Amino acid sequence: MRKTRALIFTVLLIQLSCNKHDNKEYLDKLDDPELFQSAMQNLTDIIVYDIFSPPVASRVYLYPTIAAYEIIAKYNPENFISLAGQVKDLGNIPKPGEVSISPNLAAIFCFNIVGKKLIFSQEKMESFENELDKKLIQYEVPKNVIRTSKNYAQKVAKFILEWASKDMYNQTRTFPKYSIKDEDKYWKPTPPDYMDGIEPHWQEIRTMVLDSSNQFPPKDPLPYNLKNDSPFHKQLMQVFNITNGLTKEQVEIAKFWDCNPYVTHHKGHSMFATKKITPGGHWIGITSVATRKAKSSFADTINAYANVSIALFDAFISCWDEKWRTLVVRPETLINEYYDEEWLPLLQTPPFPEYTSGHSVISRAAAVTLTKIYGDNFSFIDTTEIAYGLPERSYKSFIHASEEAAISRLYGGIHYMMAITEGVAQGQKVGSYIANRLQTKKSSESLLTLNIKISEKKP
Repeated sequence: MRKTRALIFTVLLIQLSCNKHDNKEYLDKLDDPELFQSAMQNLTDIIVYDIFSPPVASRVYLYPTIAAYEIIAKYNPENFISLAGQVKDLGNIPKPGEVSISPNLAAIFCFNIVGKKLIFSQEKMESFENELDKKLIQYEVPKNVIRTSKNYAQKVAKFILEWASKDMYNQTRTFPKYSIKDEDKYWKPTPPDYMDGIEPHWQEIRTMVLDSSNQFPPKDPLPYNLKNDSPFHKQLMQVFNITNGLTKEQVEIAKFWDCNPYVTHHKGHSMFATKKITPGGHWIGITSVATRKAKSSFADTINAYANVSIALFDAFISCWDEKWRTLVVRPETLINEYYDEEWLPLLQTPPFPEYTSGHSVISRAAAVTLTKIYGDNFSFIDTTEIAYGLPERSYKSFIHASEEAAISRLYGGIHYMMAITEGVAQGQKVGSYIANRLQTKKSSESLLTLNIKISEKKP
């Protein structure tokens, strides 16, 4: 009898030990940041497939990432600070009601649920969700953990989507298109498709951290003047001359940072299009590179994405406010009209006004944000564009990458130098303001003003 009891006791100990090991195994797997990285990459792939414009894409990244971050912050109050009260009109998310919830799983589920509401190709998100469910079975995650985590994610997603619905996006869908002005100095649609101007009312969208869309206006653009040796004429001729003698390196830089989500190609009577990531999507890609190189934890990975997505979102609003206020004409329009009707820029001119350069603004804002998190001398290899047929490029820092992104627009023939220089300055102000106002980590972040010198490097 004693031997039987001893045997039963031994078996129970072995079972408990095995269960404990199994639990530890699935918990470790759920703590792998690659789970969230794959969810972010899936969202990027869908954004590319659905051809969202750069400003709208920044919104598609924003709300799912904030949703995921808020869940992580709710479960890690000793390390992370909620965005409630820090970004416009955001309150505290619902409290979790069950103890078996996995915060990491709930964050990913919520990211996907919110993201699915902001895209067109919902079946692609559902396919990803189904694959995730299969993976969780392979990980032997208990069914009650999956169930309670999904339930909580749905509650938080409903809360975040309700908040998102009040950002003026839906209202601006009904606003009128831009009416073309006759004067030469004003922006006009450009070839080959002469598309309507994208998001002429984006300044109406609610900012996250900025007080308003025009909080950091750049200097006024140079006055339109085509007389020889006028400042404006010199900048126009600079575009013309540089693009007519580009080096191999300049061509590579321009193409690497093209980030035009919909480039059309015309051959005779046929037309096809190339889909690419948006400028913001490129910096989301750089964030993935940085978090992996830094070996950031699951929570720290989401924290980085949250900070960058907020910076990108507000930077686009700031830039678009200026674009549709000044309505500066693109170089292509003037060069074709007055100097060379056969001239084409290296890159296809995007369908919105010239000043300031969107790449310059959002790249510097994102670079300032990543510098705050990972430091000023964080070198990295940018592999973001490999998926789109372009090679990797190396950078000494995030600021270095943002400088190259900015000057790429001159090499591409789509921006004057004034839009680049003032765009960098605008992005610096936006990024620094957000970096010093937004506090997400309790331990390592500093509230000291960032004062990163703006490069004065000339092409």
